[in-house]
Amino acid sequence: MLYLDCAATTPLDPRVREEVMRFLGEEFGNSGSRTHDYGVRARRAVEQARDRIAAVVMAGRGDIVFTSGATESNNLALLGLAEHGRTTGRTHLVSTLIEHPAVLEPLRWLSERGFSLTLVAPGPGGRVDAHAVHAAVRNDTLLVSVMQANNETGVLQPIDQIADSLADHPAYFHVDAAQAFGRDLAPLQNPRVDLVAVSGHKIYAPKGVGALLTRRRNGQRPPLTPLMHGGGQERGLRPGTLPVHLIAGFGFAAALAADEMQERTRKCLAFRERLLAALGPLSPVLNGDQRHVLPHIINLSFPGLDSEDVMAALAELVAISNGSACTSQSLTCSHVLSAMGLGTNVMEGALRWSWSHMTGEPDWQKIAQAIMALRQDTTPRP
Repeated sequence: MLYLDCAATTPLDPRVREEVMRFLGEEFGNSGSRTHDYGVRARRAVEQARDRIAAVVMAGRGDIVFTSGATESNNLALLGLAEHGRTTGRTHLVSTLIEHPAVLEPLRWLSERGFSLTLVAPGPGGRVDAHAVHAAVRNDTLLVSVMQANNETGVLQPIDQIADSLADHPAYFHVDAAQAFGRDLAPLQNPRVDLVAVSGHKIYAPKGVGALLTRRRNGQRPPLTPLMHGGGQERGLRPGTLPVHLIAGFGFAAALAADEMQERTRKCLAFRERLLAALGPLSPVLNGDQRHVLPHIINLSFPGLDSEDVMAALAELVAISNGSACTSQSLTCSHVLSAMGLGTNVMEGALRWSWSHMTGEPDWQKIAQAIMALRQDTTPRP
């Protein structure tokens, strides 16, 4: 069975694995220990990783706060601004209907505690309009939060345009970049993007490590209040002993992603072409604006076929999904596809195929035959 669920998590790059194991085994020091070489080397590894991740988004070393992943980073960014919002009287939040639950749920939690929330709908292609986002901003808007790329459809959002539209507004701009960090570099390098959440396991690094970019604007970082206390690590925003092995692996993976982006993109686009050529005769419906999409994700439906049935038919051939891994416990239709206004038949049949530059070649003929056989089995007989 070939793994085609890289939007959920990626395999560990062998070079990154070697780095992780070195700091897990040989260089096991605590980066907070300043009295011996083990601690000094651990600290040096952490700061090198901080530099490598900051370089991807053209930020400074001090702008990077290490976390357990994008979910924690999103929570720290969104909930961490709440106290500043209440103090300044800016209690309006703007986001979109297609955000990941790691963004929507903290925003809704705030909306139940005195904040007002405006969620902008996407177009039928799954892309929000930058003008619609800007139109939702008010004088009392504290935060605008828009994901860089949708985790279900792979559709890229107009981050640069939104950032530019906020040039004269004090609202903080937060981007959940879990899917596109290391793959689409320029938008995150826009100096008007204040907060960026990323995860290591989306770029061939281990699970359990991520980061929050807290970019300075006019010399000041976003005024975040910590969600946890104790220890004072990460400028007091994220206390606890740093997992040096995970951080070192994440930093190395970030550097590799930036250095190899063009070649990785080329390989992913070539795989995409072969996938579409193989499945094309089955007349799939592509969900999402294919002019603005990550090269390694396709969301598609086979008319008349339920996604669960298709996954069962392909279970011995490929590992794919029918939505976000973070919400896969629910069998209800995707909130993303629903916000796009897609029909129930399309949503119930939606499948997400996602791969990497390291993905091997599946047996396309067997895949097509399995889907064709399923279609024949479900076709009503006269």
